[in-house]
Amino acid sequence: MVSWGELVVIGVALVFIGMLLIFVGTFFAATEKGGKVEGGGVLVIGPIPIIFGTSPWIALLLALIALAIMVIAFLLSSRLSP
Repeated sequence: MVSWGELVVIGVALVFIGMLLIFVGTFFAATEKGGKVEGGGVLVIGPIPIIFGTSPWIALLLALIALAIMVIAFLLSSRLSP
C-alpha cells in the first residue's frame, strides 16, 4: 500500500509535470506560424460546473473530462470514508 508521504510526492510531481507541459505547449503554439490554438477551462463551484471554451468541441471535451473527474472523486470519497 502507498503511504501518504509517497502520495504527496506523486501529487507534487504531477503538478510540476503539468506546468511543464503547459509551458512547452504554449512555446510551440507561439512559434508555429498560422497554427490554430484552442483552449478552455472548467470551474466547479459546489456541485455546479462552469465550462468555457473557444469552440463547442473543446467545451464538450472538457464537460466529459469534468464528468469523469467527478465520478472518480465520488468513488474515491465513498471508498475512503469510514
